[in-house]
Amino acid sequence: MLKIKRIYEPAEKNDGFRVLVDRLWPRGVSKERAELDLWAKDIAPSTALRKWFGHDLKRWKSFQDKYEKELWGNAGALKALRKLRRAHKNMTLLYGAKDTEHNEAVVLARIL
Repeated sequence: MLKIKRIYEPAEKNDGFRVLVDRLWPRGVSKERAELDLWAKDIAPSTALRKWFGHDLKRWKSFQDKYEKELWGNAGALKALRKLRRAHKNMTLLYGAKDTEHNEAVVLARIL
């Protein structure tokens, strides 16, 4: 099972392998509380793309397209994450954004 959740939500046993997919560390979350197995900052949107999007919903469709293009251009990181996905029964992609429907984890889960 592949899940998506905010890193601010408590870790649960059924989260399985927990992967933070943000380039920046989320504010107010200690490394202990995060209970991460992997911080995959190399799979996150580029700084330029993240700043351009700025969580502007009018840019959501374009953001998805641009991020997907970045992912395919970063085939090594995507392949490594897919390999981890196959190796773990449960995986949770973690993100820090407040918007639960319009963030990079949603796009990444679709690709995985």
